[in-house]
Amino acid sequence: MLRAEHQTGLVFFPAYDWAISATHPEREERLLYTQDQVLEEGLLDIEGIVELKPDLVTEADVRRVHFCVPEPQAVMTESHFISAGGAKTIAEAVLSGKVARGFALVRPPGHHAQRVVHGARGFCNVNIEAIMVEYLRSQYGIRRVAIVDTDCHHGDGTQDIYWHDPDTLFISLHQDGRTLYPGTGFMGELGGPTALGTTINIPLPPETGSEGFLYALDNTVLPILAEFQPELVINSAGQDNHYSDPITNMNFTAQGYAELTARLKPDIAVLEGGYSIEGALPYVNAGIILAMAGLDYSHLNEPDFDPERLRQTSEVSDWIAQVCDRVMESWQQRVAYGEQVRRRPDCGRRQRNIFYDTDNIREAQSEEIVVCADCAGALRIDSRSDRGDHILAVHLPIRACKACRQQAYDWFEGADATTYHQIFLQDRPEDVYRVRGAK
Repeated sequence: MLRAEHQTGLVFFPAYDWAISATHPEREERLLYTQDQVLEEGLLDIEGIVELKPDLVTEADVRRVHFCVPEPQAVMTESHFISAGGAKTIAEAVLSGKVARGFALVRPPGHHAQRVVHGARGFCNVNIEAIMVEYLRSQYGIRRVAIVDTDCHHGDGTQDIYWHDPDTLFISLHQDGRTLYPGTGFMGELGGPTALGTTINIPLPPETGSEGFLYALDNTVLPILAEFQPELVINSAGQDNHYSDPITNMNFTAQGYAELTARLKPDIAVLEGGYSIEGALPYVNAGIILAMAGLDYSHLNEPDFDPERLRQTSEVSDWIAQVCDRVMESWQQRVAYGEQVRRRPDCGRRQRNIFYDTDNIREAQSEEIVVCADCAGALRIDSRSDRGDHILAVHLPIRACKACRQQAYDWFEGADATTYHQIFLQDRPEDVYRVRGAK
């Protein structure tokens, strides 16, 4: 009888009642075929692979991460609460020792959802990984976390949430933003002035194959992880790098995904994108499950797999090597570069225009952070959408110093209630969320 080397938990949630449209790539069939494959291959009959049932996250869980306008219920359906709850369920199972590793195969996805949420972006309403991480920090005292995002699209939402957090290492391997939504994730995006260097972007050229992904993993991701020394490694396991995906341009394979998982050794994986519903997802997910469990995946291939057709060109290989060299150079120079950035008088401010492509909303943000030597710094976000909502969002980081705490409360209590529809405060040290005003 087969026995898993690592006790591995699985959560399935296909979200039968949620889809952008009946024919949209992000629909319930994404997981139904995977469930069928898992059952047909008998993976749940292997000793040490167990299925867990998802719980729901609470509004308090969501509010540790997001400023939802005007409230979580306005931007989330029940499926969103359960999808995030599936990630939370797996995380609790891992942290409590019930399983060694876990994989949340859930939808809707989340990695394009930023700290402020006016609606849906890139099929994402709330960031399920970030909700999971902040729950673990509040309940288990986890501090240093690494999130490795292997979705083909840059995880701009996760990047935004952890832009100013020196205790969260965010690494994204994705198709070059000049060729794919959301058009971000370039090597110069390194994090805010209090956390510079803990955002790592590895933009890969179209037609990158398994060889290229594994090269980037071995030559950038794993050395950086070894130096950062996280307590927990999370894989945002998007599968739209697959050669058959209909909305991307990469050449990754199921075997490659399994090998990446085996080398990365994530404690927790959470499904993100992946839209080749029949041709890729059942095989990729089976490979990831086998790799997480420490089982043999060498026999796993897609029915139409053709290694010659998918062979990576020398030009693509050279491009990837250059990207990896530049990423490692930035990582090694991050301390000096951070000191240089913090000398700039405007380093604590940024202006952003954000488009919610799924809901057709435009948002303008003005952001200010206290560049503090003692903590990650109090954060103030003035956000206005073209639907008329104007809010002020104040975030106090989980290990905030006394001065930043005072600044956050001064911003919150001193804001003019006639200027904003709502004024929010996220007090992470006290795990408190406050709201002034209501539209």
